[in-house]
Amino acid sequence: MIVRIVQLPIVPGTPNGVEFEALFQAYKTAILGASGCQRVQLLAAPNCFFTYSWWDSENDLNAYRDSATFGVVWPKTKALFSGKPQAWTCNSLEHMTK
Repeated sequence: MIVRIVQLPIVPGTPNGVEFEALFQAYKTAILGASGCQRVQLLAAPNCFFTYSWWDSENDLNAYRDSATFGVVWPKTKALFSGKPQAWTCNSLEHMTK
C-alpha cells in the first residue's frame, strides 16, 4: 500500500480556500471510488491544505491520475494555487488503529 501526500498552496478560509473545500466535497466520492483507492483525507494547516490518499499500488494511483475525474479536478485545483504544490508518494510500512 502507498500513501500519496500532497501539500496544496491554498490558504484555508480565503475565497480560494472556500472554493477548494467545495471542490473537494463535490469530488471526494468519485476519488474514493477510483480503483485501488482505500481512503482519502483532507487536512487544513494555517497556510495550506494537505490531501492524503491511500492506494493499493502506485499503478492504481497512476490510473487515477490518467482518469477523467483527475482531468477535471486537478486543473480546477491548480487554478486556486498561490504557489507551487509539493507531493510525496510513500510506502506504508505500518498501519495502526485503536
